[in-house]
Amino acid sequence: MTSQAAPAATPTPATRRSPVNEAELGAWRAFLQTHARLLRRLDEDLQAAHGLSLAEYDALLQLVNAPERRLRMSALADRVLLSRSGITRLVDRLVADGMVERFACPTDARGSMAAITALGVSRLRAASRTHLDGVRRYFLDVVSSEEQATIQDSLERVSDRLAGQLPGEDSVCTAALEG
Repeated sequence: MTSQAAPAATPTPATRRSPVNEAELGAWRAFLQTHARLLRRLDEDLQAAHGLSLAEYDALLQLVNAPERRLRMSALADRVLLSRSGITRLVDRLVADGMVERFACPTDARGSMAAITALGVSRLRAASRTHLDGVRRYFLDVVSSEEQATIQDSLERVSDRLAGQLPGEDSVCTAALEG
């Protein structure tokens, strides 16, 4: 009885490529550092002027732009890029402040939904000027329009590739609201 060698594993795309070079690492580091600093500064501005965190602002923005100004909690978590437990804590704070209402999903008893209130819309509108002024001051005024187009194109390609690897939005409850 002879033993056969197991077939060699097929290398994955990551193992076939050469190591990351300094220029590539430099682009990656600059992206991470700029992203962190930009979000921190925008968050500080919103906190100082309106008592809202950037995550709270984003959640309110997602809700105001959703059909009927409401989203299933799982969909809101996906849009705000938080975990399910993270979105629950954030929405609980917004509910306590009167900016969001939370209720059971009418078509799925296991799910819950969040809807922006009139106070939430009002607070979002007031905070929008501060947020957009910060976006202009910290980003748009520093990067030329040609560079903005390149950044947009590049980041959309990365996002599109990643979107194919992430679970889709749970729209069972949302679809019932639209129909």
